[in-house]
Amino acid sequence: MIKFKNVSKSFGNIKALEGISFEVEKGEFVYITGPSGAGKTTILKLILRELQPNSGEIVLDGVDITKLADEQVPFYRQKIGVIFQDFKILTERTVRENVEVALAVTNVPQEEWAGRVNQVLKLVGLSERATLFPNQLSGGEIQRTAIARALVVNPKLILADEPTGNLDWETADALMDLLEKINKEGKTVIMATHNEMVVEKYKKRVIKVKEGKMASKEKAPHMEKEPKKEENKEENEEKPKLKVKVEEV
Repeated sequence: MIKFKNVSKSFGNIKALEGISFEVEKGEFVYITGPSGAGKTTILKLILRELQPNSGEIVLDGVDITKLADEQVPFYRQKIGVIFQDFKILTERTVRENVEVALAVTNVPQEEWAGRVNQVLKLVGLSERATLFPNQLSGGEIQRTAIARALVVNPKLILADEPTGNLDWETADALMDLLEKINKEGKTVIMATHNEMVVEKYKKRVIKVKEGKMASKEKAPHMEKEPKKEENKEENEEKPKLKVKVEEV
């Protein structure tokens, strides 16, 4: 679904990313990990087309998004739901109104808004909070409002930028349960995080970046198999070959 091919991005003399390459398949849940300043958020902004790389290709659904005309970008972004660390919730709007904001920039007919909003609020457990304002909500409820807003446009892809960063563990745990549920319903999820507790408990594929470079990347679980070990010729002559069961990781 998404392919980065030798992508580099600089801000002046600072190299934010250098030669980054990876692929994410449809329906995957992938962590992008690394210390602060490693380039995690830059990767998400490149996917969202908030930034353009200095070199390389970024392909989504077979289209190199670096070559999109400016007028095409708003339509492209309708495929993507974004969950920010700082929520970006409008304080003067109710929960329902915050979710409707995402629909206001789409071509979804207004008569369909109520049904869509009701559906996503039910999914995130906020149906009874629809008329409340952000200052009447807990941190977890505000984050779930942000998730509902991301989902209401029925995106193919969810980008989550440190979504547990400002939450206590219990609230973060509940948030991850919700993201897993969303992923199991077919949404592709790419989550930038340095929360090792989350990565350890909710085991997903991990792409690691460090100082703007690829530190390590795992293959999709169904693609990755244990490599065959080379056998010593002398040992082969003395011992019968053993059949080794190859298991998927």
